[in-house]
Amino acid sequence: MSTEYQAKIAALRERHEQLLRKPNIPEEFGNGIYTRYLNPILTAEHTPLEWRYDFNEKDNPFLMQRIMMNATLNSGAIKWNGKYLLVVRVEGADRKSFFAVAESPNGIDNFRFWDEPITMPEDLIPATNVYDMRLTRHEDGWIYGLFCVERHDDTQPGDLSAATATCGIARTKDLKTWYRLPDLKSRSQQRNVVLHPEFVNGKYALYTRPQDGFIDAGSGGGIGWALVDDIEHAEVKEEKIINARHYHTIMEVKNGEGPHPIKTDFGWLHLAHGVRGCASGLRYVLYMYMTSLDDPTRVIAQPGGYFLVPQGGEYVGDVMNVAFSNGWIADPDGKVFIYYASSDTRMHVAVSSVERLVDYCLNTPSDGFTTSASVETIKKLIEKNRRNG
Repeated sequence: MSTEYQAKIAALRERHEQLLRKPNIPEEFGNGIYTRYLNPILTAEHTPLEWRYDFNEKDNPFLMQRIMMNATLNSGAIKWNGKYLLVVRVEGADRKSFFAVAESPNGIDNFRFWDEPITMPEDLIPATNVYDMRLTRHEDGWIYGLFCVERHDDTQPGDLSAATATCGIARTKDLKTWYRLPDLKSRSQQRNVVLHPEFVNGKYALYTRPQDGFIDAGSGGGIGWALVDDIEHAEVKEEKIINARHYHTIMEVKNGEGPHPIKTDFGWLHLAHGVRGCASGLRYVLYMYMTSLDDPTRVIAQPGGYFLVPQGGEYVGDVMNVAFSNGWIADPDGKVFIYYASSDTRMHVAVSSVERLVDYCLNTPSDGFTTSASVETIKKLIEKNRRNG
């Protein structure tokens, strides 16, 4: 290898190392609910150089990227051996997504990918694409990954955009070796399925999102709930909607569960995404709700409106105006790390606490579904502040 070529590689590695070591900075002023961190925690440029470059001078004399990466997004999250781990959806320039683990010592910066992407075994019918894994450490002792499996809809051979979505299921004990289970059986298409961390009535419990098509929710009414007898042959036989869509709200077009809920003394904390149509397309935002400890299907609180939306440069990316989360981590001290993607391009983190999120859910007014109801809610707050003057 020539001295000049070695120098180019050294410069490339140094720039990459500077990116990986870049400290993150909390925003100076926030909304009191959470603190956003200003720098993305993972981008396509964070992926290992060995995944992108051939460092053999004879085979790659111009030191080109032989495999380009497009985005890092929609990551599952888990605390593992004292580290903050994300199972990241990495998308290549070829539009194929794959899963890879990135870890951080503090949850807010210095994320580094493990040496190799996850090798995910196939189901009986191979997938064209897999993405958006939700991680659940279940009380049965396994860590489960539930993710979307995309295949071409062969009932429409002339339409190259026609696709089907099912829920893939895999489990692991170490996040390195994954055992694939059969895909979830369901009467409808499923793109956002989440495993509840505890047994309910001795069964596995799933948060679902029934859809008529790959993109459109259609008659699907919102976030569903289903009990499954056998996770190794999972089938949705009965499904009920526990968090419904509503006209002229942030979840008018569709909504779906994000990561699995966090258990608190006051109820289960849920993070979800809502979608509405606007002049520029679909707008994805995050919202929260709480369900009862005694009955995880019963909503006990739901703040009106959104919880988190794209901000500043987060609006710009492959799919504009999108905030999406399928991973968060609650530390034993109550700190909560909320991992979200912006515009299907990059990963970010916001930090809150169980105490703050419970307060937000229980004490923020709900959506009254009309302008007059919203105005009355604001007037009540104004009057309260006058009295406390």
